[in-house]
Amino acid sequence: MHYMWMYSWLALMIVGILVWGLIFIVPFVYRRKKGDTHTPVQVRYHLPIEVFYTIVPVMMVIVMFFFTVKVQNKVVDVEKKPDYVVNVVGFQWSWAFNYLDAPGVGDVYEGGTTASKPTLWLVKDKRVEFSLTSPDVIHSFWVPAFIFKLDVVPGRDNRFQVTPDTLGEFDGRCAELCGVYHSRMLFNVKVVSQDEFDKHMQELKDKGNIGRVTGGTIPSEVAGLNSEGEAK
Repeated sequence: MHYMWMYSWLALMIVGILVWGLIFIVPFVYRRKKGDTHTPVQVRYHLPIEVFYTIVPVMMVIVMFFFTVKVQNKVVDVEKKPDYVVNVVGFQWSWAFNYLDAPGVGDVYEGGTTASKPTLWLVKDKRVEFSLTSPDVIHSFWVPAFIFKLDVVPGRDNRFQVTPDTLGEFDGRCAELCGVYHSRMLFNVKVVSQDEFDKHMQELKDKGNIGRVTGGTIPSEVAGLNSEGEAK
């Protein structure tokens, strides 16, 4: 994905330089000069030029499309067996993370609110599969450091896999307008060692966060609205 973006920008820069160069150069080179009386060469219905202007853009689109599909197919491939699975639940307006079959503790979860960002714990150099679900509206799970995002759609189980290779903390957010507190749908991502991850899973179990959650607080309550959608 990183290389796709890098080469896409390179291609855009080359095309941009060519196009803007022609825009500024042509008026100076081919402008009507003092003393010119003849009619410039007419290129209307010039078949070779029209074919060139058609074929070149089409070929550029085909090349970009080929590499885009190739990279996207690799990014969304979930054929490999993951080391662990995290069910990400996007709801109005926060996130919950269900760690499925965590070693020694089973299913445990961690959730957040609009006022308190949850933290998604991941293991360095371990392949994780995200299962994205939503009980209400469409959200979008986005961690900029992954250079990838995927919609969280009610009634669907969208999946993708990543292998974090850097320890540290990163930002995550919802990238799909989903209501009044969309801007507060933030979360943290913490990439840690296997020992730290196992310790945190045990802490969740000890706190009673056992099982799976499917949603959060009723949106109207979070927004301060009554049953008729009016401000309380």
